[in-house]
Amino acid sequence: MTEPTAGPPGELPSSQRLLRSTVIAMATAGVLLVVAVLPAEYGVDPSGIGNVLGLTEMGKIKQQLAQEAEAPASATAPEQLTQAAQPTQPAQAAAPLDSRQVAAPTTAVTQRSDSVQVVLVAGQGKEIKLAMQKGARVTYVWSTDNGGVNFETHGDTLNAPSGDFHSYGKGRNARADSGAFVAVFNGMHGWYWRNRTSGPVTVTLKTSGAYQELKRLN
Repeated sequence: MTEPTAGPPGELPSSQRLLRSTVIAMATAGVLLVVAVLPAEYGVDPSGIGNVLGLTEMGKIKQQLAQEAEAPASATAPEQLTQAAQPTQPAQAAAPLDSRQVAAPTTAVTQRSDSVQVVLVAGQGKEIKLAMQKGARVTYVWSTDNGGVNFETHGDTLNAPSGDFHSYGKGRNARADSGAFVAVFNGMHGWYWRNRTSGPVTVTLKTSGAYQELKRLN
C-alpha cells in the first residue's frame, strides 16, 4: 500500500503581494482622510463630499468650540460681555446711555420670580440680566430644548472701565445649569448664551430672588 504524501507547506506572501497590499491600505487611508476626517474634525473639505454629507459644518463647529475653550473669558464673550457699563453720561452728552447703566438702588428690594425663554438661531448669542443690589441673592435654573450652548454667568460693574466685569461661572456645549449667586456689586448680573449648533435652540430660564427687574439686552 502506498502511504499518502503530505501536501505542500503553506507559502508566505510574496514581496509583490505585500507591497500591493500596503499601497492599497495607504490609498484607502488617504481617501478616508480627505473625504471624512478633514471635513468632520477640521472643517476642511478638499473633495466637496464632506459638505454634501454634512461633515464640513460639523468640523467648523468643533473648531469654533475649541477656539472658545482656549480663549480667555474676556475674549470668548461677545461685545456685550467684554464691554462693561460705561460711566453714566450727563443729560447734555451726545452719547446715549447704555442699557447696563443702572443707578445704585436706594430702596429695599422684595423677592420676585420670573420665567422667560430665549430663542437662539445657529451661531447667535443673547443675554438676560437682572438689576441687583450688592449682597442680593438669586437662585436660577435654565435648560435647552435642542442641543448644547456656550454660556457665562457674570455681572457688569457700575461706572467701571470698559472690559471690567465679574464672572460667576461658564461652560460650553451645556444643555442645562442651575445654582445661585450673590451680587458682588450694584449692577446688572445674569447670563449670556451662544448657540454653536447648526439649528435653533430655545433656552428656558427661571429665576427667583432679590432683584428689581429682568432685562433682555440683545
